[in-house]
Amino acid sequence: MTIQKSQQQSQSEPIVDKHALLFGLISVFLCGLGFSIITPVVPFLVQPYAGNPGEQAIFVTLLTSVYAVCVFFAAPALGALSDKYGRRPLLLICLLGSAIGYFVFGLGGALWVLFAGRIIEGITGGSIGTIFAYFADIIPPEQRTKYFGWVSAVVGAGTVIGPALGGLIAKLGYSAPLYFGAAITLLNVVYGYLFMPESLHKHYRLKQITFVRLNPFIQLASLLSMKTLKRLLVSAFLLWIPSGSLQAVFSQFTVDAFNWKPAVIGLMFSIMGIQDILSQGFIMPRLLKRLHDKQIAILGMVSEMIGYGFIAASAVFSFYPLLIAGMFIFGFGDSIFGPSFNGMLSKSVDSSEQGRIQGGSQSIQALARMIGPIAGGQIYVMVGHAAPAWMGMILIAAAIPVLYRSKQAT
Repeated sequence: MTIQKSQQQSQSEPIVDKHALLFGLISVFLCGLGFSIITPVVPFLVQPYAGNPGEQAIFVTLLTSVYAVCVFFAAPALGALSDKYGRRPLLLICLLGSAIGYFVFGLGGALWVLFAGRIIEGITGGSIGTIFAYFADIIPPEQRTKYFGWVSAVVGAGTVIGPALGGLIAKLGYSAPLYFGAAITLLNVVYGYLFMPESLHKHYRLKQITFVRLNPFIQLASLLSMKTLKRLLVSAFLLWIPSGSLQAVFSQFTVDAFNWKPAVIGLMFSIMGIQDILSQGFIMPRLLKRLHDKQIAILGMVSEMIGYGFIAASAVFSFYPLLIAGMFIFGFGDSIFGPSFNGMLSKSVDSSEQGRIQGGSQSIQALARMIGPIAGGQIYVMVGHAAPAWMGMILIAAAIPVLYRSKQAT
């Protein structure tokens, strides 16, 4: 009886640890804030080094792609290292790297400096996978989808504040949002160093790291060989490609199509965050009572596809209210797909594999966000401003039956 009670207490302690929960939520909030705060100013930081708007769009998308390339190669290693040494040291190192990346990007002065900043940030950018593994450590499987919904809402809050704040801070200079992002990330490093508890018990840690665990290509092949994950990851990959394209080209799109300035672009990006908060606070709890994870994910994919249709129409008709409507619809779909996907993913493996599975997922997402901006940037220049949104509709239409057939098989 004493042993059982001790085990129950040991299992419950990580769940109720306020510092663990608070640090995790602060970290994901800063992920949303730090990344989104720079989005309104990227086209303007690139502009001095571009000869024309088409070249500017290519540079903007390449900056997103080089970040994704670095995440692709780094995420499996970060996941494996967190499985062996614990989440705490890896998260602190990654957050510090992000702060340095923001600072270097803000320094600018040459195009290669901008790329250097994105590379530094990208190498440590796989931290989001470690954060999700951290939450998986402290939350029981049956509650993860709900808590991942909270995480999505907190990211949404950061995304709401980030672009609007970035657009306002840009009045002090286009580099100012980068320096602000670096400062707040450093503050979280200090908080984590002082208060963050380790979430992965030594008993569950990986005993040895092999080369296989560090190789992103082998990890991808390994993950895709798992029948329980293959269709889930393939469908998400098809969804993430156009999402990466939209994220990379959106600021340039609003400049070219509607001649918007950083403050307005920032407010537009905030729609996504507002949608996250509304969805997680009012809609997601009701969906969880009526639908299971995969049904919610499919609903999210359908919503994203409709959102892309409105975004494409806004370019065709040069009517920005269609863009606003499309972003709300797309944002709803994105806000419910993420928690359901992460819930399904985390339930597929045990504690010792959370870092690996989340790191592998981040690699796949990074691969999609590497392909998406490059493809989206090219068709944006060659075909037209609406082309990336049309691509989104086509790829999600292909992804839905993949996930649906997976649902039928389980």
